[in-house]
Parts: sequence; C-alpha cells; structure tokens
Amino acid sequence: MLRIAIQKSGRLSDDSLNLIRECGISFISSSLKLKTESTNFPLEILFLRDDDIPGYVADGVADIGIVGENVLVEEGKQDLTVEKLGFSKCRLSLAVPKADEYNSIADLEGKNIATSYPNLLQDYLTKHGVTAHIHTISGSVEIAPSIGLAEAICDIVSSGSTLISNGLREVERVFSSQAVLIANDNLDEEKKQILEKLLFRVHAVQRAQRAKYIVLNVPNDQVESVSQLLPGIKAPTVMPLAEEGWSSLHSVVNEDDFWEIIEKLKEAGAQGILVVPIEKMIV
Repeated sequence: MLRIAIQKSGRLSDDSLNLIRECGISFISSSLKLKTESTNFPLEILFLRDDDIPGYVADGVADIGIVGENVLVEEGKQDLTVEKLGFSKCRLSLAVPKADEYNSIADLEGKNIATSYPNLLQDYLTKHGVTAHIHTISGSVEIAPSIGLAEAICDIVSSGSTLISNGLREVERVFSSQAVLIANDNLDEEKKQILEKLLFRVHAVQRAQRAKYIVLNVPNDQVESVSQLLPGIKAPTVMPLAEEGWSSLHSVVNEDDFWEIIEKLKEAGAQGILVVPIEKMIV
C-alpha cells in the first residue's frame, strides 16, 4: 500500500483529488475523514495541512505527496520533487496599498513586509540588494497594511481579486508555483513499483489534457500535403470514405498548436473537421 498526502481542503485539494480520479482510482472522501483507501488501487490518501506535507513525506509518515511548489521551496525540501503536475498554478507576489507610490523594488528598502513565506521573500530581497524587515504571520496577510503592521505584503496570488478587495496592488512577482508530486527517498521496492504504476496513469492523463483528437475529410490529392500538418503520435491515420476521391484523416494535435493548425488545414482543403477531447493518451 502506497500512502499519499494531499491538502485537506482548498483548490489544491480539489485538483489533486480530480487527478487521482482521472487516473481511474476510486475512493470515498468526506470532510470528516482524515484518511481513506482506494477500492481498486493500493493507495491510501491522507488529508493534511499543506505546509505539513513536505515534512511528513521527508520523515516517511507519508510515502508521496502533492503540494504547492511554493510550500516545498519555502521548507527547503525541493529535493523531494518527482514530478511537476501543471495544475493549481499561482504566484507569490509583493503587493502595496493602491494609493502608495511604487517605482521599483528599491522602494521597499527599510520597509516592513508581512508574509507567510519569509525564506522565499528573503531570497528575493537579497537577490535585488534590498534590506527590509520581514514580519512572519500565518494568515490574513492582506490586512497587515491597513492595521499598520507593514507597508507591503508578500502572499500567494491566483486571480488577484483578494488583493483588490483589500485595497492592494501587485507590484513584484517573487516566485511562480504549481502543484508538484514529491516522494520519500527510501521507498521499498514494492512501493516504488506502485509509484511507477501511478506515474504511468498520471502521464497518460497529462498527455490527454494537452492534446486534441481531430478527424477531417480531405480530397485524395491533398492527403499528402495535409498529412504534413498532422504528424500525430507517429503519423496520421488515413481511411477511405464511401464517397470516391475522398479520405478521412485521424490525428492528435497539441493544444498549443491547435488553432494555428486548424487554419492551415482549412486552407489545404480539409472539410468536416471534428475535434474531440481525449480522456487518456498512452504512448
């Protein structure tokens, strides 16, 4: 049995549980339970505070975990990273009151800054040659300027709406973060094999999220030129249609190139283009 630690609530928890489900792993979750077991995969899920996860994994209480990269680096345990997962993206940013003048990071020289991430903030200030007074607080960082605790804050930002609602504006990006999978260095052979099976499923889900399956009809004299636009995993699948002189091409397109390729396909004579989401993709 492999034991995985995830955040017990919040966006990262939801995204982590969705990934596990998309990997075909079934379990029963409840806000009242701090752990649960999968019914079809050798996995036990622990629901923990996000900043406790790196320590639990490092100590072997949990075998693996999903945690924000910002928490991992703040705790100095980035060596535990196995895989960047690409979801729950956010940034650690400096913010000041809207009415305050701000020209550069040098404006924070000698100022008070409130944060829950003193190590990441200190690294950033040192890099830019700025000396400031860091006040470490565990929550409600946005209120610090309005109560006179600090002239600026350094906190996690996703949409920026929380800053706006508290009369703040983002002025510096300190660190970009996303969810990462971490693992204990001393897993036994059985647990390593389970982890490999889990990663196999994760990679299949990730590939599918970045790709589109497309089907299109092409005149036979255009099959070769259109095929050059659709390499697929190896090469497009070409199938004859009932209508003479036409073929159907099937392929996979990277989402980043999707719209540019669609325009080129239309220009090359493709018709009846069908775009289908991919649930899993194994190569």
